[in-house]
Amino acid sequence: MFKQISVNSEEFIFYLDLSKDLIKKKNLLKSITGFEKEKEKFHSVSTYGLIMFQKKENLITIYDQPNTELITKVINDKWESRENDTSFLENGLFEALAYIFTKSKEKRKNYRVIVFSDTPSGLPEEYHHALYDLLLKAKYFDTFIDIIRVGDEKFFTDDVKLKVMTSETQGGVFYCNDPKLLPDILNSLLQNKTEFSVILPEEDDQFLDEDKLFYEKLAVDLISLDPEDEELCSICNQELCPICEAHSDEIHKCYNCDAKYHLCCAAKYSITNNIGFKHIFRCVKCDTLLKLDEEFVELIFQEENEETFEELECDDELELENDIEESAEEFEGFNDPITQQETEYSTESTDTVITKKVRIGGFFGREIEIKPTLNSNEIPQSSNTIINVTEEEAISKESISITSLRPPKKKMIKLCQICGATVRNRGACPICGARID
Repeated sequence: MFKQISVNSEEFIFYLDLSKDLIKKKNLLKSITGFEKEKEKFHSVSTYGLIMFQKKENLITIYDQPNTELITKVINDKWESRENDTSFLENGLFEALAYIFTKSKEKRKNYRVIVFSDTPSGLPEEYHHALYDLLLKAKYFDTFIDIIRVGDEKFFTDDVKLKVMTSETQGGVFYCNDPKLLPDILNSLLQNKTEFSVILPEEDDQFLDEDKLFYEKLAVDLISLDPEDEELCSICNQELCPICEAHSDEIHKCYNCDAKYHLCCAAKYSITNNIGFKHIFRCVKCDTLLKLDEEFVELIFQEENEETFEELECDDELELENDIEESAEEFEGFNDPITQQETEYSTESTDTVITKKVRIGGFFGREIEIKPTLNSNEIPQSSNTIINVTEEEAISKESISITSLRPPKKKMIKLCQICGATVRNRGACPICGARID
């Protein structure tokens, strides 16, 4: 199952995998500029990009342009030098996904990859399998892939491969037998609304264990505050953490927007707002992909579950008491012939002890014994009822107080200004060697 959110910005990336002359340059440029004009009518925030292979596998990439002016200029200048011997379908999609994954760390928006292809891909199946693994992840990063296959053949050798690629990202394959139809097909990919429904995983969706490393590499740690930063958590709006009430829970911040977090507050937020792993979540202000200490988040998660379980136990006890009272009232009708068949009698001195077994909560519920003490000729009253409930004593685990939890030991985490690596407790960057102030 998936849930949906609304995103109001998007980037269209045109990937030209055209090695034949079925589409003329003039028609292609006209289709792209016409697409932009039609998109302007929706008043949505749209940017544009281009992926195009040149001969000898030289790659041209342009991203995040406010219009298609630069894109059409590059196509016009580089059209004759484009690759015209083979298809690099998988290679171009690898490039597009690498860009999308990187940008998705910082900001959430829709990415619409539109592929123009006129030649079936001849790359080995290993390429397709590797690409398919990335496509399974791409749908969680607001990615839609559509492929326009140009040609007059009825069947292409990679038809199944194309449909598998697009179906995993809520896209489709469109066949253009006549180049004159290209503008209409391209315009059909325009959304008819300004906001888009983005597919996100529900809590019960299964993420593969081998995917965790991928998402951990994509996310970044919270970093230490600068001396001039205000120590005020963006979640609880307090200086002292209201969860653990410990001064050791120092505030850290997002490297991208300076949103500030107590580690306890960030952990509780991540538990309910993660991307599929409890310790990886998006920044509350800028959508940057952030990660926390996994063991610490798990401690907070277990503590929350124990508190919820205790509340449920209290509710169950109240419900049981109510059920017992109702059963005791029903027992007053023991003279009914059906009830008498389930009643046991024994004589002790001048009183009659009557025992009735009752199940609470249906046929498979808990069985209790009700023993009202009556005089020989008296009708039982609920006020004289003595109820004995027999069950095995549960072994209760001593719960851990949330105040006993402490955030992980203080780590000085900075961002290298040269290469962007996360640096922990060091004076120099382990990647490029730059000094860390």
